[in-house]
Amino acid sequence: MRINLVSVFVDDQRKALTFYTDVLGFVKKHDVPLGDAAWLTVVSPERPDGPELLLEPSGHPAVKPYRDALVEDGIPLVQFEVDDVAAEHERLTAQGVEFTHPPTDIGLNLMAVFDDTCGNLVQIISAKS
Repeated sequence: MRINLVSVFVDDQRKALTFYTDVLGFVKKHDVPLGDAAWLTVVSPERPDGPELLLEPSGHPAVKPYRDALVEDGIPLVQFEVDDVAAEHERLTAQGVEFTHPPTDIGLNLMAVFDDTCGNLVQIISAKS
């Protein structure tokens, strides 16, 4: 069993695509029109054949209360591994990304949390060297 696809509900697929590619550095893999939406996925440029992140429309009625509750409690919807949390924090902050939790030592790892501008909190994490 392997992880092949993970969904992140987004308010606006085009805005999310711009944020996840231009700001975070992912690469678009699929963009297949499906009526008013699309099957829109991104991947890590380091693993183009690895797991895909589906930028899924947040139209289902259960999504808003679920995401609102997570954001209110400061709980990230998704986590991404980076080589250096402090460097990534600096790079993203310079691009206007708003962090809700600064780089923090949590034992074996460093982590930080930011707003993806699409309705979610995202955690980045790296192993301490």
